[in-house]
Amino acid sequence: MNLSDMYLSLGLSPAVYRYGEGILEDLRARFDTVDAVAEYNQAKVLAAMQQNRVSAACFAATTGYGYDDMGRDTLEKVYADVFHTEAALVRPQITCGTHALAVALSANLLPGDELLSPVGAPYDTLEEVIGIRPSQCSLREYGVGYRQVDLLPDGTFDYDGIRAAINDHTKLVTIQRSKGYATRPTFSVRQIGELIAFIKSVKPGLNVMVDNCYGEFVETMEPSDVGADMTVGSLIKNPGGGLAPIGGYIVGRAECVSRCAYRLSAPGLGQEVGANLGLLPALYQGLFLAPTVVAGALKGAIFAANIYERLGFRVVPDGREPRHDIIQAVELGSAEAMSAFCHGIQAAAPVDSYVMPEPWAMPGYDAEVIMAAGAFVQGSSIELSADGPIRPPYAVYFQGGLTWYHAKLGILLSLQKLVEKGLATLP
Repeated sequence: MNLSDMYLSLGLSPAVYRYGEGILEDLRARFDTVDAVAEYNQAKVLAAMQQNRVSAACFAATTGYGYDDMGRDTLEKVYADVFHTEAALVRPQITCGTHALAVALSANLLPGDELLSPVGAPYDTLEEVIGIRPSQCSLREYGVGYRQVDLLPDGTFDYDGIRAAINDHTKLVTIQRSKGYATRPTFSVRQIGELIAFIKSVKPGLNVMVDNCYGEFVETMEPSDVGADMTVGSLIKNPGGGLAPIGGYIVGRAECVSRCAYRLSAPGLGQEVGANLGLLPALYQGLFLAPTVVAGALKGAIFAANIYERLGFRVVPDGREPRHDIIQAVELGSAEAMSAFCHGIQAAAPVDSYVMPEPWAMPGYDAEVIMAAGAFVQGSSIELSADGPIRPPYAVYFQGGLTWYHAKLGILLSLQKLVEKGLATLP
């Protein structure tokens, strides 16, 4: 059986397969650039592991309090070196990216302080953390204020508005690197660095946190290299390499990270407690594989952008723009088209491929959300997945793929479902 026959057995028509192969012909140089970044980041991760003398003893399981957990403490030193920071908090007790962000915010904001977002509204799940939408235990409930400065119509920073918004109560600035459920551009590390420099010129000493979800290892630098006091993310996204079954990280200045550790555990305990429960081999190996896994996901995002852009759909970023995260937004124009796209992604999954995704009222969101994710780790968006809120402009957000070849199949099957329903026409 040749390759085209194998794809046919997986539900892909010859016409869609040929269309995809034609798109790939123009992407070889882009893929070479992605591989060069991955090679640099692989060397960076390897160097950090060697410098911190990672050994088989680091993989031993601990339980209970987790006192004297050498493997846990060494992993945090590795993360600090990879991100070039003073300290790191890397724990399976951090359940997801939203949890990591909530810990970082609540640890470094006190009643009467104000949080500022200079990049517009945050990701949906942070609205209840902040208190934009009322929720128990939100920052607002504890007396922390919030204000935001929207981006300019062209997607750039409103520096005048930011200067005016910073006041005596402003204690922490949060910058969301990735687009989230919006069709704005994702910010490059260079852009983030310029914004951080401006903010600190207005108010020296002001802490800046960057939500780095979906952005790790996409570039050779991270926000921590350009002045971020805290850089935060999820281990079931990029840095877990698809192997981490749970966890999150916070890296940055020692003072900020220490407060996060006290918030995560308890005052007086901090980083001294927190058993690894036998998860360390997956966390170490996942980090080691992460640069290569991210490269595969990036190739998938570039492929998706070109596949859909050439069929007339609006895509963000477009097929030629530089990449700063692994997410590809595709505006499909209808709920029906979103469902068809997600059905194709699900059909490509190694797990639950027979399931038909349907929109549902997902906790933390203000609209029904459709999600396709047949993943080995529940919610792991470094694995092949697609999702989006059922609301105009009916954009679906595609990301992940533990290998480039899996991402390729998922994208082609998403198109296959649209073609079968008459919602897309091949040239």
